[in-house]
Amino acid sequence: MNTMSPIEHSERIVTLDVIRGFSLLGIFIINMISFHSPFLYLDPYTWWKTPEDTALYPWIDVLVQASFYPLFAMMFGYGLGIQQQRATEKGTSFYLFGIRRLLILLGIGCIHAFLIWSGDILINYAVFGLILLVFMRMSGKGLMWLGGMLFLLPQTFFSILLVLMTFADPTGVTQYTNIAALQNSVAAYASGSFSSIMTQRFQDWYTVNSPDNLIFLLLSILPMMMIGAGASKLQLLEKVRDKKNIWLLIGAGTMLAGIIIKSLPLFIEPNFAYSYIQDFLGGPFLSVSYAVILSLLLLNEKIMKWSKPLASVGRMSLSNYLMQSIIGTLIFYSYGLGLYGEVTLTTGTMLAVGVYVIQVIVSEIWLSKFRYGPVEKLWRVLSYGRNNTVQKG
Repeated sequence: MNTMSPIEHSERIVTLDVIRGFSLLGIFIINMISFHSPFLYLDPYTWWKTPEDTALYPWIDVLVQASFYPLFAMMFGYGLGIQQQRATEKGTSFYLFGIRRLLILLGIGCIHAFLIWSGDILINYAVFGLILLVFMRMSGKGLMWLGGMLFLLPQTFFSILLVLMTFADPTGVTQYTNIAALQNSVAAYASGSFSSIMTQRFQDWYTVNSPDNLIFLLLSILPMMMIGAGASKLQLLEKVRDKKNIWLLIGAGTMLAGIIIKSLPLFIEPNFAYSYIQDFLGGPFLSVSYAVILSLLLLNEKIMKWSKPLASVGRMSLSNYLMQSIIGTLIFYSYGLGLYGEVTLTTGTMLAVGVYVIQVIVSEIWLSKFRYGPVEKLWRVLSYGRNNTVQKG
């Protein structure tokens, strides 16, 4: 009987890996703020004081914040669609394999969230991925339509409701800095014991992933996974050249819409209402535009050739994502260098870019010797039930 096996290098879609690699840079830039500062509890529009930081933050806010996790979620769904297609071709059970694979990812996410860094996204990807499996029998167009509606209709409704609240109760949507929570965060991460860091880490994780926030997380991630899975079934990344003009229109339209929506707090008012609209409505639009623009650029043979390092980072995306958290916490937490709260936004951003460049180099070297990254190897061994990862040469 045929069995599931890992995707061979010759079967990989380079564009998918490049987009994943690009996503990791944006994810690291925004995560770095939480590594070195109590970003979860401060008002970012008033917190940064130096001229460099006040000039830099709007760019990060518009171009990076809330635009790269949705992008990675689309690629996650795309990869799941590829695995389903391969299972169908081999006549094997995709769903049992998918459940096992996602449960293993859930375990990795729990280790990451509770022992390394509270800002973990793997738990959400695993849980929402399990929900996505329920819909994977749908056609590609059906998945994309459902994902689009699940994203657009609720987020438009919530956005209108919040805008109305700005007129009915302006003080109710005012951004503020939670001084008590901020002080607790600094005390734990900058100079606390490992036990106090563990306690604070769980508190931070629960603040974001509480039952009250679950519906908003679901509606921001699951629809993008559906869109990605639908695009995979339609093989859209493989057909970019055939539909280039349509992709140009989609890329330009989503880029324009994304930038306009994400700029609302800067041009109207930086309150909670417009920040919500910026992240949950504008972020996914910009995510789609990034995917489309990268796909179009990679039609150029020279750009495709020069993008190989990004593809290497993307092929090791799970290993690199976890390593970013390990490096970030070791630099800033008390059990490492203890620099939490000591660096500026500009310094932290430069550090993120520098570490990412090192990851590009290390990924290239690693993949010249091995087929998969170290965590990817573990995930595959546990998922497929045998060691399909061998050393090159």
